[in-house]
Amino acid sequence: MAEASSARRRVPVVLGDRFDNPGLTMTTEGCHADGMEKHPKSPDTGAHGDLFARLKQVRAEAIEHTRIARDLARERRRIIDRLLAEGFSQSDLARELGVTRQAIQKMVAVGQDGDRS
Repeated sequence: MAEASSARRRVPVVLGDRFDNPGLTMTTEGCHADGMEKHPKSPDTGAHGDLFARLKQVRAEAIEHTRIARDLARERRRIIDRLLAEGFSQSDLARELGVTRQAIQKMVAVGQDGDRS
């Protein structure tokens, strides 16, 4: 193992007059020293316009579903808060939903720091 680590070249990163990480090692020289090259030519997307259109549609739908899921989670949290305030226990809610009490605890804990409006 000592041979492998001694083969690495130590390259300190200088920030002003101090080193950021004096133990920084470079395991590969080429990709860190020479930078990265971009592809010289992008592929023609015109021939696949229908696939790109569908990709954009699926992306938009996924974003909308994420928004809806967030809204439903907020509503679920408000309902849980109300039921707990009315005297039901987390175990009562868990039995009714068919989940564990720990699942209810997670739902309660997640909503404590988030927006409940």
